[in-house]
Amino acid sequence: MTNETAAAVPISTEFIRLDSAMKLAGAVYSGGEAKLFIQEGMVSVNGEICLQRGRKLHPGDCFVIDGAAYEVTRA
Repeated sequence: MTNETAAAVPISTEFIRLDSAMKLAGAVYSGGEAKLFIQEGMVSVNGEICLQRGRKLHPGDCFVIDGAAYEVTRA
């Protein structure tokens, strides 16, 4: 799924955990803040609400938090 309006989150590994991707993207300031957003059902991954902060995201996966869209890409 490619989203032209999504900000790229480049990774050099096979995957990244959702909470780490949120921090890398600058969408949250800390892991605690990421955990709160995820537990409150305020984050969607590939169009579905995600409650797993350890969810593995791979290049091509998209997540949305607080109306901002991000796409995991290869670095």
